[in-house]
Amino acid sequence: MHAPYPPPPPPPAVGRDRTTLWGVLGIVFGLFCCGILGIVFGALSIRDARRNGKSQLLGWLAIAFGVINIVASAIVRARGNSYYPYWYR
Repeated sequence: MHAPYPPPPPPPAVGRDRTTLWGVLGIVFGLFCCGILGIVFGALSIRDARRNGKSQLLGWLAIAFGVINIVASAIVRARGNSYYPYWYR
């Protein structure tokens, strides 16, 4: 005889999935404002995506853009240009 299968896990709570919200916020902050916030929101997006079984792409993009922002800011400041962002020149 075959043993019965275990019951499926319960569905995630409705209204608690903020994967897309964290990912979009991370991308926006990572590209335009503060790289550190982009990394933090990206990590939150990845955490929620793992919990809910969704794609982690937005979180990884947010982290990548946050790191690029931090590196670009460091390069611009190391060159002696204190006017960051570029469009204020």
